[in-house]
Amino acid sequence: MAESRLRRKRRPKPSDSAINQLPFQQVQNPYSPVELLSRDQMEQIHDASLTVLEEVGVNFLLDEARQILKVAGADVDEESTRVRFDRNLILESIKTAPSEFTIHARNPDRCLRIGGRWLAFSTVAGPPNCSDLDNGRRSGSYDDYCKFIRLAHGVNVAHAISGHPVEPLDLNPQTRHLDTAKANVTLTDKVFRCYSLGRDRVVDSIEIARISRNISRAQLSQEPSLFTVVNVNSPLQYDVPMLWGIIELARMNQVVVITPFTLAGAMAPITLAGAVTQQNAEALAGIAFSQMVNPGAPVIYGGFTSNVDMQTGSPAFGTPEYVKATLIGGQFARFYKLPYRSSNVNASNAPDVQATYESQMSVWSCVMGHANLIHHALGWLEGGLCASFEKFVIDAEILQGMVEVLKPVIVDEETLGLDAIREVGPGGHYFAARQTMKRYDSEFYRPILSDWRNFETWYEDGAIDATVRANGIFKRLLDEYERPELDPGVAEELDRFVKIAKEQRVAANT
Repeated sequence: MAESRLRRKRRPKPSDSAINQLPFQQVQNPYSPVELLSRDQMEQIHDASLTVLEEVGVNFLLDEARQILKVAGADVDEESTRVRFDRNLILESIKTAPSEFTIHARNPDRCLRIGGRWLAFSTVAGPPNCSDLDNGRRSGSYDDYCKFIRLAHGVNVAHAISGHPVEPLDLNPQTRHLDTAKANVTLTDKVFRCYSLGRDRVVDSIEIARISRNISRAQLSQEPSLFTVVNVNSPLQYDVPMLWGIIELARMNQVVVITPFTLAGAMAPITLAGAVTQQNAEALAGIAFSQMVNPGAPVIYGGFTSNVDMQTGSPAFGTPEYVKATLIGGQFARFYKLPYRSSNVNASNAPDVQATYESQMSVWSCVMGHANLIHHALGWLEGGLCASFEKFVIDAEILQGMVEVLKPVIVDEETLGLDAIREVGPGGHYFAARQTMKRYDSEFYRPILSDWRNFETWYEDGAIDATVRANGIFKRLLDEYERPELDPGVAEELDRFVKIAKEQRVAANT
């Protein structure tokens, strides 16, 4: 019997043909969001969050920020960095934040809608290390950085570049942001993110975004073209670089994603309700501040609440607690009529089954919580300490499958299949039915990574598992990479700006 099965006509394996990708597209989430908390429970956490802001307050470590807050009516303690907020000041301030907006890419076909039912996926951001099966785990380099940008450009389900997919540690930290931002706008034409790690870095990135789109500053201020993530220094503290980021980007009407980093049991109360209360208080403080800087500036409510392993203190991701916190975060974003950011995360040390099932848990909670921006959607490993080339491909498969799940089911005369049922009748099969022959090549989702051949064929072909296949796919994508066109005049202006800015940043630090 096995010999007979081996003689069957083989289905082409994934590496025999072009990589099966869906076209670049944004989808809307048609499903009702999961509401984990009752209205009464929401009101309890909402009220507790505002009580935290009134009674405990938040440290704002930048003098300029405290002055803005004081002018807006917040209670600024002159003897410390503590700021307390009347709840009405918070609620009135956040009302000016838009519930939906567009982030503009240099390629108009790559622009992203944020808010409502729209969904966008961005790459992993910030790991100091990267890995692949060929070269193992290593410190990030500029070469690896550029490979990730090329990979993100070639993978259609990647909508945006999230800062540094891996930190290029071989570059001068004083000017690293200039090299990476230039790579972001030359190696791809998708939306990108800058880091809020100092005023100069943010200002430089804003100018690079403007140059890449070949527009004026006035037009840039009307068309958000850049985003940043501001992580709260939990518990209850905004540091100087992050506040500079909020100020400079909000003033230019660019997108700020306010994201508390609340790990239950470490940087937040150990109970889920307590951790979410702190997350909500921290997020509201930052969102309100962005609107005090510039009412109407685009801002996203970010959630990043998970738990730690209480035996080791290590962060845990893709856990049941993370899923619940993600769903609750979505409820609060909708409660305040704000776009929502969450993440595809896992705590595995290898692109293995643990990484995959924890990511699948994370992605489902993001989707059912109606996240608008799924951050770290491709490539995250080791709790964010490593960017994996193989995991990038594994995640692409997860996300493509999710895109297909979100597409509506078509019910009409053709899809009901009555003619096919009449044609085949009882006891037959549909392989040769007219409807099957007409639609066999387009009806079902075709995976990037999965191998659906039978065991004997797979085994005879080397018994290659999904991680090894992912290794071959990412290398093939890099081989097939084509740099997007960039106007020569824009490229020249970009080179000139980066050269001058590098000289200025080095001189300022010597």
